[in-house]
Amino acid sequence: MTETKTIRIQYYRSQNSTPFKQRLVVKGLGFTRLNQIVERVDNESIRGMVKAVPHLVRILEDEPIATSL
Repeated sequence: MTETKTIRIQYYRSQNSTPFKQRLVVKGLGFTRLNQIVERVDNESIRGMVKAVPHLVRILEDEPIATSL
């Protein structure tokens, strides 16, 4: 079985006063609320979507996932 590479993306700035197309990109990435973190397959289409809205989302690099006890 091949292991697919994934990236973690955080939605950290509000989409208020942004063009409608950028709102659709944020929705297409799967975000529903602010400060949400999603994990997506690392491919060119997802990277392109992140590149379209770099002022609204950020890629989290090798940060440990917080777990509650």
